[in-house]
Amino acid sequence: MSIWFRSFSLEELNLRGKNTLSDFMGIEFIEIGKNTLTATMPVNERARQPIGILHGGANVVLAETVASTAANMVVDISKQYCVGLEINANHIRSIREGTIKAVTTPIHLGRSTQIWEIKIFDEAKKITCISRMTASVLTR
Repeated sequence: MSIWFRSFSLEELNLRGKNTLSDFMGIEFIEIGKNTLTATMPVNERARQPIGILHGGANVVLAETVASTAANMVVDISKQYCVGLEINANHIRSIREGTIKAVTTPIHLGRSTQIWEIKIFDEAKKITCISRMTASVLTR
Protein backbone atom coordinates (compact mmCIF):
# COMPACT_ATOMS: atom_id res chain seq x y z
CA MET A 1 0.00 0.00 0.00
CA SER A 2 1.29 3.44 -0.96
CA ILE A 3 1.56 6.36 1.48
CA TRP A 4 0.88 8.98 -1.23
CA PHE A 5 -2.42 10.88 -1.15
CA ARG A 6 -2.79 10.48 -4.91
CA SER A 7 -0.78 9.29 -7.86
CA PHE A 8 2.00 11.68 -8.90
CA SER A 9 4.21 11.59 -11.99
CA LEU A 10 7.92 12.37 -12.06
CA GLU A 11 7.21 14.99 -14.73
CA GLU A 12 4.72 16.73 -12.42
CA LEU A 13 7.22 16.78 -9.54
CA ASN A 14 10.04 18.07 -11.74
CA LEU A 15 7.84 20.81 -13.24
CA ARG A 16 6.81 21.88 -9.72
CA GLY A 17 10.40 22.96 -9.04
CA LYS A 18 10.82 24.96 -12.26
CA ASN A 19 12.51 28.35 -11.67
CA THR A 20 13.22 27.58 -8.00
CA LEU A 21 16.36 26.75 -6.04
CA SER A 22 15.94 23.06 -6.88
CA ASP A 23 15.94 23.93 -10.60
CA PHE A 24 19.04 26.13 -10.15
CA MET A 25 20.83 23.28 -8.35
CA GLY A 26 19.82 20.73 -11.03
CA ILE A 27 17.72 18.57 -8.71
CA GLU A 28 15.69 15.95 -10.56
CA PHE A 29 13.16 13.51 -9.16
CA ILE A 30 13.85 10.07 -10.57
CA GLU A 31 11.75 7.55 -8.63
CA ILE A 32 8.52 7.37 -6.66
CA GLY A 33 8.30 4.20 -4.55
CA LYS A 34 5.51 2.97 -2.28
CA ASN A 35 7.00 4.88 0.67
CA THR A 36 10.11 6.51 -0.80
CA LEU A 37 10.93 9.45 -3.03
CA THR A 38 14.29 9.70 -4.82
CA ALA A 39 16.01 12.68 -6.43
CA THR A 40 19.45 13.39 -7.85
CA MET A 41 21.68 16.47 -7.94
CA PRO A 42 24.90 17.10 -9.86
CA VAL A 43 28.02 17.99 -7.92
CA ASN A 44 29.22 20.94 -9.98
CA GLU A 45 30.38 24.53 -9.55
CA ARG A 46 27.00 25.53 -8.09
CA ALA A 47 27.22 22.91 -5.37
CA ARG A 48 30.88 23.07 -4.38
CA GLN A 49 32.54 25.10 -1.66
CA PRO A 50 35.78 27.03 -2.44
CA ILE A 51 38.04 24.08 -1.53
CA GLY A 52 36.41 22.00 -4.26
CA ILE A 53 34.19 19.59 -2.32
CA LEU A 54 30.41 19.44 -2.12
CA HIS A 55 29.10 22.20 0.14
CA GLY A 56 27.22 20.89 3.18
CA GLY A 57 24.47 23.39 2.46
CA ALA A 58 23.97 21.81 -0.96
CA ASN A 59 23.38 18.46 0.78
CA VAL A 60 20.74 20.19 2.90
CA VAL A 61 19.11 21.79 -0.16
CA LEU A 62 18.78 18.35 -1.75
CA ALA A 63 17.59 16.74 1.49
CA GLU A 64 14.96 19.39 2.21
CA THR A 65 13.76 19.44 -1.40
CA VAL A 66 13.14 15.70 -1.52
CA ALA A 67 11.64 15.50 2.00
CA SER A 68 9.42 18.59 1.63
CA THR A 69 8.12 17.32 -1.69
CA ALA A 70 7.37 13.92 -0.16
CA ALA A 71 5.67 15.57 2.83
CA ASN A 72 3.32 17.43 0.50
CA MET A 73 2.60 14.24 -1.45
CA VAL A 74 1.02 12.52 1.57
CA VAL A 75 -1.53 15.28 2.31
CA ASP A 76 -4.50 16.63 0.38
CA ILE A 77 -2.82 19.78 -0.93
CA SER A 78 -6.18 21.41 -1.60
CA LYS A 79 -6.68 21.44 2.20
CA GLN A 80 -3.19 21.27 3.71
CA TYR A 81 0.45 21.93 2.90
CA CYS A 82 3.74 21.07 4.57
CA VAL A 83 6.77 23.24 5.28
CA GLY A 84 10.11 22.43 6.83
CA LEU A 85 10.23 23.08 10.56
CA GLU A 86 13.70 21.66 11.33
CA ILE A 87 16.43 19.89 9.41
CA ASN A 88 19.79 18.44 10.38
CA ALA A 89 22.50 16.76 8.40
CA ASN A 90 25.55 14.66 9.15
CA HIS A 91 28.11 14.92 6.36
CA ILE A 92 29.82 11.54 6.27
CA ARG A 93 31.93 11.49 3.11
CA SER A 94 33.12 14.32 0.88
CA ILE A 95 32.59 14.30 -2.86
CA ARG A 96 34.12 16.45 -5.60
CA GLU A 97 32.18 15.52 -8.72
CA GLY A 98 29.50 13.30 -10.15
CA THR A 99 25.89 12.98 -9.13
CA ILE A 100 24.46 12.37 -5.68
CA LYS A 101 21.17 10.61 -5.00
CA ALA A 102 18.82 11.31 -2.08
CA VAL A 103 16.23 8.80 -0.88
CA THR A 104 13.66 9.90 1.68
CA THR A 105 11.41 7.70 3.81
CA PRO A 106 8.92 8.67 6.50
CA ILE A 107 9.64 8.10 10.16
CA HIS A 108 6.41 9.69 11.43
CA LEU A 109 3.32 10.88 9.52
CA GLY A 110 1.16 12.73 12.04
CA ARG A 111 -1.72 15.18 11.84
CA SER A 112 0.40 18.23 12.66
CA THR A 113 3.98 17.07 12.02
CA GLN A 114 5.89 14.65 9.85
CA ILE A 115 9.45 13.39 10.24
CA TRP A 116 11.45 12.25 7.21
CA GLU A 117 14.83 10.53 6.98
CA ILE A 118 16.99 11.36 3.97
CA LYS A 119 20.02 9.32 2.94
CA ILE A 120 22.32 10.74 0.28
CA PHE A 121 24.59 8.45 -1.76
CA ASP A 122 27.41 8.95 -4.27
CA GLU A 123 27.61 7.13 -7.60
CA ALA A 124 29.41 4.21 -5.91
CA LYS A 125 26.32 3.86 -3.64
CA LYS A 126 28.35 4.94 -0.59
CA ILE A 127 26.46 7.08 1.91
CA THR A 128 27.74 10.64 1.90
CA CYS A 129 25.17 12.33 4.16
CA ILE A 130 22.27 11.41 6.40
CA SER A 131 19.64 13.97 7.26
CA ARG A 132 16.35 14.22 9.13
CA MET A 133 13.66 16.81 8.45
CA THR A 134 10.60 17.67 10.51
CA ALA A 135 7.73 19.19 8.56
CA SER A 136 4.82 21.15 9.93
CA VAL A 137 1.43 20.25 8.42
CA LEU A 138 -0.56 23.46 7.97
CA THR A 139 -4.17 24.12 6.99
CA ARG A 140 -4.83 26.26 3.92
